[in-house]
Amino acid sequence: MSQDTTNILFSPFSIRSLKLKNRIVMAPMTRFFTADGIPDEANTAYYQRRAEGGVGLILSEGTVVDRPASRNDGGIPLFYGEKALNGWKNIVDAVHSAGSRMAPQIWHTGASSHISGWEPDAPVESPSGLDAPDVQRGVAMSEEDIADTIAAFAKAAANAKRLGFDMVEIHGAHGYLIDQFFWAGTNLRTDRYGGPTINERLRFGSEIVAAVRHAIGPDFPLIMRVSQWKVQDFGVRLAETPAEMEAWLLPLVEAGVDILHCSQRRFWEPEFPEIDGENGLNCAGWAKKVTGAATISVGSVGLDNDVVSAYAGENSAPASLERLIERMERKEFDLIAVGRALLSDPEWVAKIEAGNYKALKGFSAASLGELV
Repeated sequence: MSQDTTNILFSPFSIRSLKLKNRIVMAPMTRFFTADGIPDEANTAYYQRRAEGGVGLILSEGTVVDRPASRNDGGIPLFYGEKALNGWKNIVDAVHSAGSRMAPQIWHTGASSHISGWEPDAPVESPSGLDAPDVQRGVAMSEEDIADTIAAFAKAAANAKRLGFDMVEIHGAHGYLIDQFFWAGTNLRTDRYGGPTINERLRFGSEIVAAVRHAIGPDFPLIMRVSQWKVQDFGVRLAETPAEMEAWLLPLVEAGVDILHCSQRRFWEPEFPEIDGENGLNCAGWAKKVTGAATISVGSVGLDNDVVSAYAGENSAPASLERLIERMERKEFDLIAVGRALLSDPEWVAKIEAGNYKALKGFSAASLGELV
């Protein structure tokens, strides 16, 4: 593959107040390396290395809002409190000094448990006190809890803008709190935050988006991460048809989302092959088509197997980018997020831009245990 072939990856991208030097995004990846939830010098250096390596936009690991049980592991960073926010200020300043842009991913894990077995000091909260269908965990949120959570997301977003971040991402995917409201299997509510249709179950997420948009103003870009699959069940689908996807995603865009970050395990897989075939649009492609919003695609970019293999401790070898380039040239999506390839190789982007493919490193599962 030649440098000319990959030019599409290194074309600029702009939306609202954001200007990116290239189309490559560092995907948010939970690292569990913040003592007491406070980012330190090691965390700063970790992000700075990826910025120095040429990433256009860095999305932070999930960082949680100010709720009593908003995280499911003690190593997840906070996005509230003076010490934590000062730590994030150091990170974004370091990323900017290296020539990249950055957004925090703000998060609430809901009733989702973690393999570590760590438990918060307060009861975990979710729409209906369920981690997965028929799996009880924690308590159902009251309307007061819901209002306080919406306010916590808005406050976190306002702090992101105040600290100098370039945009903000709301985590609404993978079976965590917002996604648990979307998912019929975990949202059994009979009040205005539940219902049999995805449009009814969108209220919580849409209200968060609207509150965040109000907090950050009209020009600050807003991303929302969404997914069909959940950590509790890889096979779950919120939308079985493009019409159902439109009913799910368009109201979020209308509430204030600028970019939909569509998570799938393998970016090259078609979302609705029964409609447009085995080379059809992926999740981000269909999201862009039915909403008109800009999209980020993600899923095993540059590697020969998917993220599930990493959970099993498996390594991955570098893979061709030809399918990625083909999809970007046909404008299927606007940006591409790279995850595990950047964990083991902070200079992955610079090597791609220089055409130095032989120097690319694969993903080593050992990198999950350290901040390389």
